[in-house]
Amino acid sequence: MRDTPDFSTRVKKRKQGRSFISNHHAKKLLVVICISIACYFFQSCQSAGKSFLVSHQAEKRTRQRINFNQDWRFMRYTGSADTLIYDTRPLITDYNDDKIADTKPTEAVQIYSNKTVLKKWILPTANDFINDPRNHHQRPAGNPGSDFPLIQNQFDDSNWEKINLPHDWAILGPFYSEKEAIVGGGMGRLPIDGVAWYRKKITINSSDLSGKVYLEIDGAMSYAMVWCNGSLAGGWPYGYNSFRIDLTPFLRSGSDNQLAIRLDNPNHSARWYPGGGIYRNVWLTKLNAIHIPPSGTHIAAIQANAETARLAMAFEVENSSSKAILVNAITQIYPLETESYPEKKRAALFNKTIEIPANRKIKIFDTLTIKNPLLWGPPPHQTPHLYSAHTRLYIKNQLVDDYETSFGIRSVQFDPWKGVVINGEAIRLKGVNQHHDLGALGAAFNSRAAERQLELLREVGCNAIRMAHNPPAPELLDLTDRMGFLVVDEIFDSWQRKKTPLDFHLIFKDWYEADLRSFLRRDRNHPSVIAWSFGNEVGEQYTNEEGAALATRLYQIVKEEDDTRPATASMNYAKPTMPFAKAMDIISLNYQGEGIRDGVAYAHLSGIRTPPLYSAFQNEFPEKLLFSSETASTLSTRGTYLFPVFNGTSAPVNDTIGSDAKTKQVSAYELYTAQFGASPDKVFATQDQHPYVAGEFVWTGWDYLGEPTPFYESRSSYSGIIDLAGFKKDRFYLYQSRWRPELPMVHILPHWNWPDRVGAITPIHVFTSGDAAELFLNGRTQGIKKKAAFEYRIRWDEVIYEPGEVKAVAYKNGMKWAEQSIHTSGKAAKIEMDADRKTIAADGSDLSFVTVKITDSLGIPVANASNKIRFTLRGFGTIVATDNGNPADFVPFPSQERAAFSGCALAIIKGQKNKPGTLIVQADSPGLKTGSLKIFTR
Repeated sequence: MRDTPDFSTRVKKRKQGRSFISNHHAKKLLVVICISIACYFFQSCQSAGKSFLVSHQAEKRTRQRINFNQDWRFMRYTGSADTLIYDTRPLITDYNDDKIADTKPTEAVQIYSNKTVLKKWILPTANDFINDPRNHHQRPAGNPGSDFPLIQNQFDDSNWEKINLPHDWAILGPFYSEKEAIVGGGMGRLPIDGVAWYRKKITINSSDLSGKVYLEIDGAMSYAMVWCNGSLAGGWPYGYNSFRIDLTPFLRSGSDNQLAIRLDNPNHSARWYPGGGIYRNVWLTKLNAIHIPPSGTHIAAIQANAETARLAMAFEVENSSSKAILVNAITQIYPLETESYPEKKRAALFNKTIEIPANRKIKIFDTLTIKNPLLWGPPPHQTPHLYSAHTRLYIKNQLVDDYETSFGIRSVQFDPWKGVVINGEAIRLKGVNQHHDLGALGAAFNSRAAERQLELLREVGCNAIRMAHNPPAPELLDLTDRMGFLVVDEIFDSWQRKKTPLDFHLIFKDWYEADLRSFLRRDRNHPSVIAWSFGNEVGEQYTNEEGAALATRLYQIVKEEDDTRPATASMNYAKPTMPFAKAMDIISLNYQGEGIRDGVAYAHLSGIRTPPLYSAFQNEFPEKLLFSSETASTLSTRGTYLFPVFNGTSAPVNDTIGSDAKTKQVSAYELYTAQFGASPDKVFATQDQHPYVAGEFVWTGWDYLGEPTPFYESRSSYSGIIDLAGFKKDRFYLYQSRWRPELPMVHILPHWNWPDRVGAITPIHVFTSGDAAELFLNGRTQGIKKKAAFEYRIRWDEVIYEPGEVKAVAYKNGMKWAEQSIHTSGKAAKIEMDADRKTIAADGSDLSFVTVKITDSLGIPVANASNKIRFTLRGFGTIVATDNGNPADFVPFPSQERAAFSGCALAIIKGQKNKPGTLIVQADSPGLKTGSLKIFTR
């Protein structure tokens, strides 16, 4: 690249070389000189890779990615739906949705039908992600649905609901609370089922039609089919994957282009709450004929240390025109922290000129070296630095595309003895599994709600997330990149064998390659993603060589798209000697390490029974890293304590111990588990006895909607370290004591409000990062106890209840470490309120999460309070939802009345777009002093 003299230098040189001429000619010459200088300056800036936009016309030459979330029209059928179906589905004969989670998957049901289906018109959407052209799908003749009123431009949808995306039609409820519900507890007892339509107009300029126009949908649940101006443009059946539709052939210039999107979300299609609707962001992307296609770049560190990083870079360039074109591709790389000063901080430059044949895509490969790179790594000892690769395409010095890729530079090794080593530091996986819903907000993605989940997980000491069991929203990976979490990115919960009658197995054969490749291309530049998981507890574990062959095929696809990360599938049944495990780079175990239904308390249960298998897997695969992709599945409801208390370390919940079938609550002593699970205490001990285990992913970080083991009469799960409302369970502090050993902390359970237990044995347990603790009841010592080897809580199981004060003083290495006191409260007297953030953006999306606590007149929390609370809001804002964390509460989430559960409730507040000001949130309850809180929107 040549140096470009500045404007004043070039003008000065021209003045020195001219002779005397007339004023008239001087004026004409001056105009010519000025035009020449302007053109030269423009071209020089272009060739230097700088975007120099001199007019509206020039601006249109580069890509436009437009957020397309606003002002949609929505309608969900209340009666019989239309007949525009993707494919025929099998008849459902088994309506039972409360099967144990590790029930063996079964063979698919074969179906035959003469009905007209639209599958053949939808399948060509997958072609960009099917590598072998011989397997590409050909669109049949005809235009299904062309005579259907809802897709016509002139159809009047003014009486449809006006909504903005992301949108989850089901989260508003009401819940199906009856015993034989249409939608059972497994899918959250919410109205996810049915067919719905979304419609919106698009304005297209004539210049847009010379290139490409894509509709990009980050997630739509499910069987999405898209019509544009009355023509079926394409679709994508898997509800969790992002996809794009090429609208170009169906558009015309003007403002009357009509989109109509049909979604069909079947009941009995998932084991948890999937949500319903276009529940993630939607984009309209306008591209020149020469462009980088979506997800068309791939940047990876071949070598990375503090002195040097060597990057491999590949990107696609597409030419959708009818002639070959010579293209200059320039990529400049900057640290993201200094993006506003790129001239001073540019880290590397890539420049290549290449001819792109007509109607073709080609890939460009090269390597770059960066000196003294800022490495991406997880806190607390490392910093998640990010870079941006800014790629510009030029034709004859004219900028035609402008594409940015965020990435990170890091070194990751998977050592079978040291575990995951990042930039030379061994990082133990302190991970959790996360489902995709956001509690009371449902499946509709919100960046702030997701960030809040991650913030609380970071507080407990979590450093890793397994995306269970599907591709996440793209913005969630942006958050994990920025916050420094490690991610196991997962795509499938089932392959050809089914777990529920209408799950992914119905479309696996047709779509697995396209779904897998599109998922990998979308997410492969995220530095937080350290491994791929292409299956979770799939039924093919049971089919020996046949299942292993399919696993190998999926593994090969992963490696074709990204060979820089290991690929695996989690195993809850396959044993070390079975062929399935041989297909994996790393050994990913669900519950098998600690043993499944292992121990005296589990001996009476039927189902998979497995002894602890860490040693067996390590002996069979000594060269492979091993971790637990699911551990624990401990169950509890926050603030609920049931007696008597199990005197061992781990027991399954049943009708006689650990649960109350009448109230649908599970004891929070954190000893009780799903049938196949184990308590944290047992998991910790087993992993500590096998130090080569790289770590764990707890089932789960947060409670989630659906799969409410053990009470399928409820709405949401019991397995989270944090409840659905975002309140910490006692288990939070047990994990914090292990995951943050340097943090002085001690936590007492249960609460100390037991008027009916005066004189009765009421065990007290203490969680601490110390190694010993002394317990005091009303000032009287109950003795000092030390943690023994492979013990993780300190227990006083013979305490006789009396009201008053309980205090625990923790010690570490003989020195006082931390202390906590809890007190018996008086009667409920007032409402106290707090917000996670008291200033939020006035953008119609940012959220404040307001916590309500019931206290006595002295401010002592009333731990068993259940007062009904009425929320009100003054100002330009909305109470989006309320919750209390009780899995058995069927009050719809939008309700502004909510009973406190274990003394707490939650209100989620949003400001109005472009209306900054002050919001006043108020909480009232009969007989209690009102609580009030101000939130400012900017």
